[in-house]
Amino acid sequence: MAEPVISMQGITKRFPGVVALDNVSLDVLPGELLAICGENGAGKSTLMKILSGVYQPDAGSMTLAGETVRFANTRAAEEAGIAIIHQELALVDDLPVLANVFLGRERRNRFGLLDERSMARETARLLETLECGVSPSVRTGSLRVGDQQLIEIAKALSLDARILVMDEPTSALTESESARLERVIASLLARGTTILYISHKMEEVFRLADRITVLRDGQTVRTLTKEETSPREITSLMVGRDIDDASAMPARSPAEPVLEVKGLHLPWPGHVRGYRLDDVSLQLRRGEVLGVAGLMGAGRTELLETIFGASDPTWRGEIRLRGQSVRFAHPSEACAAGIAMVTEDRKRLGLFPDFDVAANVSLSSLERARRGGLVSRKAEEELVAEPIRATGVKTPGPHAAITGLSGGNQQKCIIGRWLLTQPEVLLLDDPTRGIDVGAKAELYALIDRLCREGLGVILTSSELPELLTLSDRVIVLAEGRLTAELSRSEATEQRIMEAATGG
Repeated sequence: MAEPVISMQGITKRFPGVVALDNVSLDVLPGELLAICGENGAGKSTLMKILSGVYQPDAGSMTLAGETVRFANTRAAEEAGIAIIHQELALVDDLPVLANVFLGRERRNRFGLLDERSMARETARLLETLECGVSPSVRTGSLRVGDQQLIEIAKALSLDARILVMDEPTSALTESESARLERVIASLLARGTTILYISHKMEEVFRLADRITVLRDGQTVRTLTKEETSPREITSLMVGRDIDDASAMPARSPAEPVLEVKGLHLPWPGHVRGYRLDDVSLQLRRGEVLGVAGLMGAGRTELLETIFGASDPTWRGEIRLRGQSVRFAHPSEACAAGIAMVTEDRKRLGLFPDFDVAANVSLSSLERARRGGLVSRKAEEELVAEPIRATGVKTPGPHAAITGLSGGNQQKCIIGRWLLTQPEVLLLDDPTRGIDVGAKAELYALIDRLCREGLGVILTSSELPELLTLSDRVIVLAEGRLTAELSRSEATEQRIMEAATGG
């Protein structure tokens, strides 16, 4: 076996109330793709942040090509040839794409002025490599999450790093975008780049990885070649138990309609198509999950935002809730009427990073924690105890910092927040993005239980197996139009993709 290009031995990292890593050891061979798997909170991202200089370990040692190293910051790691693509986007919304790609490493001409032309050319080349049609000059904040993820990847590729850390790089990408990225990864590996790859998608892991390292509860469990293991064994090692087959979920018996959308048209001024949604109609019944499939830009998020009162108010058509026509001017009106929405972008649109766990969960139901005109700490703790338990949030306590939780546990807090409002309709926009297989199984069971109690759920997902697992029916959008409606027995990945691509 070749000498490791990276060796991390006995790495320990503590945060207040939490031991994130406990004596973790890891060897990475030159030119390989090593997948790192584990549940949310297992320590994967923390370990990679230590490797890339974001954090410093409390104990342990690290060598790079045989030399002992300890990076004081990310710049030091980058100078040593290590780049990281974080799961949580780290882009400046108000800057153009090219400025984000070269942030902190701006190119200048011989007069000391910014060389925007050179940066634009290089950004365009990188985006072309990723088969991304975004203009280098467009404002980054105007892009959807999937395109922003590709910008993060272009930013890391611009460093020409010999070691690349990818933390859930496909979590916000469609299948076609993920396929593009895999082609880029194959090219990087062919050039000798070493890649550490965090993913919860087992098909992806077994397609890409040479070896797989499993972490659980901040400790190393095992490292295996993909030839000597299986997806089921890896998930079992991740959670310490067997994962039930979610596809065996018993059929539900939906009741009467609770929400109807008729002829929905959402304009798109200035775009050649002229609309984001056109003539979209659907019906949601109590006790069912209605899946919404489609490629990036098909209008899935726009559909949910329009129902929730969070989109351009110039839409046409009709939305009926419990048989009554409604038109919400603000999400607060939708919430008061019994509709809740979990956004696809928890960092920008879901979390309040300065608040603790309890405040994030109770935020939409504070009236229930008021005593004498003020929010009672004890009442708030009692209020949030059940949603924290029901969603399986792993936290040191209700007043722990929300930013100290893993991405999956942050998402569970947001879901718990909306469950406290006791909605009749729950809109879930890619709710398991960045959530591990164990947490997904728990959320699937939670969604199923809520449906059997009479809740109506509209679910979008970038993962077709997830839609097929959870949905009673699936509607398919392509370029803003509804192209198919499939029952559970009719829906297959092939039929959905045909409808989503015009095939």
